[in-house]
Amino acid sequence: MKKMYDTNFNLGPINVDLIEPNLYLGGLAAAKDVGTLSKLKITHILTIDCCPLPRQILELKELNIKFVQLSDQPKEDILSSFDDTYLFIEDGIQKGNVLVHCYFGVSRSATLVIAYIMKKYSLNYVDAFQKVKLKRSIVYPNHGFVSQLHLYKEMGYTTDKNNMKYKIFRLNMAADRFKKIKILPQNFHDCIKPDPGLTQSQPECNVYRCKKCRRIVAAESNLLTHKDKNEICKKTYFIEPLQWMNIAQTDQGKLYCPKCQNKLGSFSWVMGCQCPCGVQIAPAFYLKPSKIDFTNVVQNVEVTF
Repeated sequence: MKKMYDTNFNLGPINVDLIEPNLYLGGLAAAKDVGTLSKLKITHILTIDCCPLPRQILELKELNIKFVQLSDQPKEDILSSFDDTYLFIEDGIQKGNVLVHCYFGVSRSATLVIAYIMKKYSLNYVDAFQKVKLKRSIVYPNHGFVSQLHLYKEMGYTTDKNNMKYKIFRLNMAADRFKKIKILPQNFHDCIKPDPGLTQSQPECNVYRCKKCRRIVAAESNLLTHKDKNEICKKTYFIEPLQWMNIAQTDQGKLYCPKCQNKLGSFSWVMGCQCPCGVQIAPAFYLKPSKIDFTNVVQNVEVTF
């Protein structure tokens, strides 16, 4: 480990390690020290921290800098950054030397480097972690980041937004934010999916309709399934939040058909719901099977209200 001492006592010694040819991992002290950057011939800096680098570093014309704002908390969504940061690191390695850093170079930045190594060499988390730890002994991603790295491997080293576990992961992240600020943050509005009852150029064939007025209220792809005795449970239909629900500013309540106002189910960002099979689902957005019908003959080519 290369070490020099910084005048900022809180940052501690400057430490940075070469993980791969042209790829360094370190802390903030290294990233803000012009001498260190020059000595290592750094051309690209990937910062993952609560604050960006100081202006004197950001204004250096020879540097290409990417900033990911994230705190070192298990419930932070670092997974959604893996695709972009992989491309940034890969591009930087081709053009020069890359420094990936957070505050101490232990958890957040280590997680991004481990994700990069996993994808580059098609490794699982444990093998990639050991590969990085051999070069930088202090790396230690928090347990939430470790779970996200496992999911990254399961999705084939990419962010698959149609993956069931990824959808549930994002909803859990959104619910955690909702509990804190009592509203759905803008960066989680992607969790609310388009209304399948509106005009579509390529509508899904398998849909669920309000039993009373026949309005489409969900598509089969919106289902968030769970198992009861090793089989898909159909006692309650848990689904993704949809635009017709109007739930971005309300923590819980009833779900009514947007056309006839027939009560179809309920939702809760904060409490969740227990399925009749006994499984607890949180957050929960569900339709009662007695209130809807399944059909595979869809005709939502006209606008419905």
